[in-house]
Order: sequence, then C-alpha cells, then structure tokens
Amino acid sequence: MSFLPYQARFIVGTEACERFSFYGLKSILALYMVGALALSEEYSIATVHLFVAIVYLTPLIGAWIADNLLGRYKTILTISLLYCIGHGVLAMADLFPDIESRRMILYIGLIIIGLGAGGIKPCVSAFIGDQITDKSPKMMTRAYNVFYWSINLGSLFSFIVVPAVKDEFGWSWAFAIPGIFMALATFCFWSGRKHYVMYPPTKQREGASRTSMWKVLFHAISHRGWNSAITTFGPTPVKDLRQILNILTIFIFVIPFWSLFDQTASSWVIQGSNMTPMHIPLPWGTWSVGPEQIQSANPLIVMILVPVISTLIYPYIGKWVRPLFRMGSGIFLSSISFVIVAWIQSRLDQGKQLSIAWQLLPYVILTVSEILLSTTGLEFAYTQAPARVKSIISSFWNLTTFAGNMLVFIITYIIAFVTDSHAVSVEGFMTYAAMAALVSGFFAISAKFYMKRKQTIDAIPEDAEV
Repeated sequence: MSFLPYQARFIVGTEACERFSFYGLKSILALYMVGALALSEEYSIATVHLFVAIVYLTPLIGAWIADNLLGRYKTILTISLLYCIGHGVLAMADLFPDIESRRMILYIGLIIIGLGAGGIKPCVSAFIGDQITDKSPKMMTRAYNVFYWSINLGSLFSFIVVPAVKDEFGWSWAFAIPGIFMALATFCFWSGRKHYVMYPPTKQREGASRTSMWKVLFHAISHRGWNSAITTFGPTPVKDLRQILNILTIFIFVIPFWSLFDQTASSWVIQGSNMTPMHIPLPWGTWSVGPEQIQSANPLIVMILVPVISTLIYPYIGKWVRPLFRMGSGIFLSSISFVIVAWIQSRLDQGKQLSIAWQLLPYVILTVSEILLSTTGLEFAYTQAPARVKSIISSFWNLTTFAGNMLVFIITYIIAFVTDSHAVSVEGFMTYAAMAALVSGFFAISAKFYMKRKQTIDAIPEDAEV
C-alpha cells in the first residue's frame, strides 16, 4: 500500500472496520430470524434482501447531500454516527423477553443501519478516488483494488468472529461487536481529517449556474432532441447527462448479478444449515465451519486473488481484456456457480448427507465473478463519470445492488405466497442461473455500443452552438 497517498490509508482502514460491522451483522441475520425469532425461511430470506436493498437505495440520499450540501467528508462523518446508533438499537433486541418486541426492535435497527450504511457508501468510494492525485488508469485500478481488498479483510474477520461470539456469548453480543467496529471506523475516518483532499459540494463550486440534470432531460424529451437542450443550457450539462445515460446502459445489466451474489447471505446459508459442518484441525483445537463461517471463503479468496490479478495478470492482458469484457465475464460465471448450488440442492432433496465443504466450489466461482465485475465496476463508475456527478454515479452503481436484492425479494414473495413453493429449491437456483446466463449475452451487446456512444458524446465541443 506504499503507493497510496498517506491520507488514503485512513479511508482504507475505515472501510475495513465498516465492512466488518456490516457483514458481521449480515452473516447471522437470516439464522437469527429463523432460529431466535421463529420466522419462516422464505420470510427471513425476503427480509434479508429487503434490508440489503435499503442499504443500496439510500446511497442516493447520501450522494445528494454530499454533492449539494456538505461535501463528502462531512457527509461520511455525520451519517457514520447514525450508523453507530442503529447498531446500538439492534444490540438491544435480544434483551426483550417477548418475541414480538424483539422482532420490532430488529426492524427498527435494520432501518437505521440501512440509512447509515447506504448513506456513506457512494461517498466513501468516491472520496478515496479524490485522494489519488494521479488519475491514470493504472493508479486508479491499483487504488480501487486495495480499497476492495480492505472491504474483504473486514468481512473475512467478521464471518469468523461474529458467529463465534454468538455461539459463546449469545445474540446481543453478536450484534454489539459490529457496532463497536463501526464506532472504530468512525474514529479512524475522523483521525485523517487534517490530511484529506477535500472538495466543496459541487453546488458551491459551480454556484447558481449549475443546471439540474432533470431539467436537461425533460427539455430534451419535450423538445425532441439534444440540440435544443444544448442551445438552452449549453453543451456541458448535456454532455454530462448523455454520459450518465450511457453509463446506465451498462449498469442495468449488472442487476441480475447481485440477485445471485447476495444470496450467499440468505438461501446459501439456509442450504448450508442442512449440510454437515466441515471440521478443520488447528494447533489449538478444531474449527467447526458451519453456514455462517463458510461465508468467509468469499473474502478470503478475494484477498488472495485480487493482488495476484492486479499485479500479475491485468498489467499484461489489460490492452486486450477491457473492463467491460471483465464485467460481462463475471456475470456469466455467476450463473455457473448457481448451477452447482442447484446440483447440491438436488442431492440434499434426495436425502444425501453432504458436507458444507461442497459449497466451496460455487463460492470460488462466484468470488472470481465478483472480482471480475465488482472491483472493475467501482473503477468504471468513478473513471467514466463526469467530474460534477461522481457521487451520483457511485450511487447509481449501488442502485444495481438495490434492484438485484429487490428482484430476489419479489421472486421469494411470489414463491412463498403465490406458488406455495420453497425458495431454497433446485428450480429456484436454476431460474437464477438461466437469468444470469441470458443477461450476460445482452451485456455483451450493450458493451459493444458503449464506447461508440461515448466517443460521440466526447466529440461535442464545449462551445457548441446549434
């Protein structure tokens, strides 16, 4: 990490602690609802994905506050305090004697955490980009790979520590530990305040002359063309809007990937609860790996592969394997992982006793697909976005996760309450696999035309008049 600016290291540490808090909570959430709160599997799966959807919808709020009112630093610091409060509420849920009260406290805590986690998300990813003065593609790729590595470092330890705390001390402490780490994340971020590169809100930089993107869009639609919008508002707002829309033609095909990936915290966990634990001998004893701990395979593989890929592979194939190709390949690979999960489920349905070690294979494939798509997507969102709306574009990237989780929520609801079937089934897993495979084909078509559209947009001169 020596190549990173000094101040960027505070952000990396912040992200590692914040991700520990989020994934630590997420790792035990489904089993807490099924076990401690006596909720159905389908209801628990739907709730987990609704919570994650909130986390990835609220970035719009955080991005707007950052770009229009407070700037990224003040937005991150302020909303982080709200994040800590949410964890505190959640830690109190298990202290109530009746199950209905515990359910209500859980929902309140999840809503507050959703606002906090989502509110800072686009700001943090854009803020680390602000610290990189050398905006070369090579440096940005390395910076975001380190940033993503820190995310997985935090999540790795959360998958190991939080379930162990739950088994030893109970649910209250299991929910309290993530809150402590979120407080640590807030302190770490605040500690770098004297070193950060801070830009004022876009509205303050550009003053009253800044034009609303919505006004430009409505004008272009109502007056049937971009030329009229250029004449009315000037070329810069029109170029920005057209590039945003161009980026969204890529983002929309990322949605199904998150429908698959985030099921590692819901349907995969429930599938794992019906498998036998894997026992790993250690010098001080035996580590029993169950459905919560097996999730640590994802960040562990990321931490191993990201440095290898970024230092040994990308530098040599970067000229031929463009970011959009990497993203499309990631979507396709995710479908293969779900085919394997469907096969595992078919064996379980036949009454076979399977070790949870069988889930390691789909975890490896899904993690490779995540590296190809997600690390590349963060870089793509920042580098392709117009300078005036980088937080907004980061929030749009997060909206793909929102939409993906809402898709799972809807499908699970239909399965449970309309068809009276089970969400964890061979048919369900194969449906998601087919969806991802189909979408990867459409992604390839959209990517083919993306660069052509961008070249057309870039060719519009700043002094264009019609």
